[in-house]
Amino acid sequence: MKFLKKHKGKIFIIIFLIFTTYIVFDTYNIQATKDLQETSNDKIETVTKKTTKEKNIDKKVLVDVKGEVNTPGVYELTTNNTVIDAINKAGGLTKISDTSNINLSKKLEDEMVIIVYSKAEINKMNEEPKIECPPCNNACITEEEEKAKLTSEDTTETTQEKVNINTADEKTLQTLDGIGEAKSKAIVEYRQRNGNFKTTEEIKNVSGIGDSIYEKIKDRITV
Repeated sequence: MKFLKKHKGKIFIIIFLIFTTYIVFDTYNIQATKDLQETSNDKIETVTKKTTKEKNIDKKVLVDVKGEVNTPGVYELTTNNTVIDAINKAGGLTKISDTSNINLSKKLEDEMVIIVYSKAEINKMNEEPKIECPPCNNACITEEEEKAKLTSEDTTETTQEKVNINTADEKTLQTLDGIGEAKSKAIVEYRQRNGNFKTTEEIKNVSGIGDSIYEKIKDRITV
């Protein structure tokens, strides 16, 4: 007891120092852990950004451009380029070229072969009962693309409203294929003289409208 009373002050100082040291050390550990975590997160973010950037970098490709282009050959482009870019790289199209069977907006791939045919070659292909994309030509419009195109055209055609030839004015009649100002006026005059059309085919009785024009408009008119 005497010892404790005698050294009470020293013991208090020692305990205080131990406690203070513990607090400082604990605080240091917490901050160090936090700094380590932040550093780790920064590294992960940097790696992620780098990986994303690398993915976005266009890869170089070699494409072989043949046929009706001014300078056929093998050219280096990137995966971000399209068939039309490759054709332009090859000096552009010749005067007898026909790109109706080529997908000009198709993205390039390595070792791709692009063949541009002449008008005569395309006409010969069209004579075949079934036109198929030559397997050696990677730029051809595929069967799936052709179906999508036809579906789109059919949808556009279907959505067009039919013109009632008994009620339509001259301006509306002129929206029909082959019907100009003179023929639309003749249709209106015919109605005024003879009354309404009984059938769509009766429109062929109008001066200037024969079988050829009727074939063009028969699916777009009604009575």
